[in-house]
Amino acid sequence: MRLSKLSLLWAATLAVAGTSPLQAAPAKPVAKAAPAVAVSPVGGHVLGRANAPHKLVEYMSYTCPHCAHFDAEASAPLQLGPIAQGKLSFEVRHLLRDPLDVTMAVLTNCAPPARFFPLHHKFLADQPKWMAVVQAMTEAQMQRWNNGPMLERMRAIAGDLKFYDTAAGFGVSRPQADACFANEALIKRIVQQTRDAQTIGVDSTPSFTLDGDLMKDAHDWASVQAQLGKALK
Repeated sequence: MRLSKLSLLWAATLAVAGTSPLQAAPAKPVAKAAPAVAVSPVGGHVLGRANAPHKLVEYMSYTCPHCAHFDAEASAPLQLGPIAQGKLSFEVRHLLRDPLDVTMAVLTNCAPPARFFPLHHKFLADQPKWMAVVQAMTEAQMQRWNNGPMLERMRAIAGDLKFYDTAAGFGVSRPQADACFANEALIKRIVQQTRDAQTIGVDSTPSFTLDGDLMKDAHDWASVQAQLGKALK
């Protein structure tokens, strides 16, 4: 899904807001034996061997339907194929588009690394359900998400859409979630992933790099799979 100017401004606004208001203030696993999860230097979450010869990075948004489709189609083939074989590592990084997106990104990053991907999959699998709630919200309710300190906005979103309950199922209690919403360093790290993506020319979700190079015209599993097949020969 291509990013709008408003979406890009959101990330910039969040980065600025984080320096002031914040200070003031179960999905089944795809494989039986899930590969180890590591946190990369930029804060992304990585499946697979650290020394895998090829590295696939996804830049994604939780409010992007194409990202949900990719996750549903690609998770099993990637984990049971090149990741399990030690040929590939797969990293998820965030490309923030809106307040809902950042709320879920903070919650998944609040979970222990081993539970990042299960919660990540759950938010994407449930996208039609919580998006239907969003579409039914009144204008007055949505004002709570777009005005006031960022900490209070994220709390409102997590409460209205029952994201607190979802996160609790993966080991993130409400007090822990609120602490993460107030964690300026965590939020800045997630925002920086968006800035880094824009720097290398990413302007839509999902987008991918393979071994550090932006994959052109690859925004779904079919196109990613085709390019991976050539690289992994």
